[in-house]
Amino acid sequence: MGFLTEEIEELKKRGIYSPTQTTLDTPQVPEAVVNGKKVVVMCSNNYLGLTVHRKLKEAALKATEEWGVGAGAVRPIIGTMRLHVELEERLAKFKGTESSLVFVAGIAANRGTIQALVPTAEDAVISDQLNHASIIDGVRLTKARRFIYKHNDMEDLERCLKEAQGARRIMIITDGVFSMDGDIAPLPEIADLADKYGAFTMVDDAHASGVLGKNGSGTVSHYNLKGRWDIQMGTLSKGIGVLGGYIAGPKYLTDFLRYQARPFLFSTAHPPAVAAACIAAIDLLESEEGQKLIDRLWNNTRYFQGKLRELGFDLWKTKTPITPLI
Repeated sequence: MGFLTEEIEELKKRGIYSPTQTTLDTPQVPEAVVNGKKVVVMCSNNYLGLTVHRKLKEAALKATEEWGVGAGAVRPIIGTMRLHVELEERLAKFKGTESSLVFVAGIAANRGTIQALVPTAEDAVISDQLNHASIIDGVRLTKARRFIYKHNDMEDLERCLKEAQGARRIMIITDGVFSMDGDIAPLPEIADLADKYGAFTMVDDAHASGVLGKNGSGTVSHYNLKGRWDIQMGTLSKGIGVLGGYIAGPKYLTDFLRYQARPFLFSTAHPPAVAAACIAAIDLLESEEGQKLIDRLWNNTRYFQGKLRELGFDLWKTKTPITPLI
């Protein structure tokens, strides 16, 4: 396998390889110690600082004492604990949907859902050109016809929808908040086009949870689109501060995915501590303290981005705490 050393050398030439792994010597906090040096962390996705919140840690410790450290099986066999069911019920309420289904990671949720819903060459999937890598992977893994529309360009999306007519199923998928540029997808316009051309919609809300919408519940809430958007995907890391991914939508959707989404079928369930900490995080977001944390995030964002603009930096089209420097 000596070819890998050649590949590594090529990565070095392209400036995307470092021989030193960035290692935290402290918890994930704003002022952390990395590789033995104290730094201000500006690159995490720990939006609200929940990774070290007392209530989440207490919930995780209690669950470990009561339930043990692992689930011991995949969900469809005997890996589903009461905590997993409670988490899915809480997520559905949080997202304003009938049901939800938890995956081990966001990438698993995207891959599994796309593959399950548009699996054949008779289907079509239409994706924004700047969508997250997990969406790109899911699109690549399906046999459906693939259409990529220019970023947030509704005219180009409509062109793709016209070309996709005749497909058995047509999925439109977009990030809610785009993870590199920080801009927000125009979900109302996408929903209008989906209605017009008989498509169904899916949004990756990974970077909107804890950031946008009522109690930080995401872009569908931000745009007040309840009942007009089909599928909401989200993560339990980032704003939630723990680990995992999920799909929220109608019960018939999660019933179907429970037996057709391969990453769900063949992955051992989350440890009880993870499920309990996620429940505590959602409870926190829906409280007065949670709103204060979200307000602090946005106050810090406005201050930081305002000062950068005063210094002459171009922050591109960001509308969120994600801050690209150009």
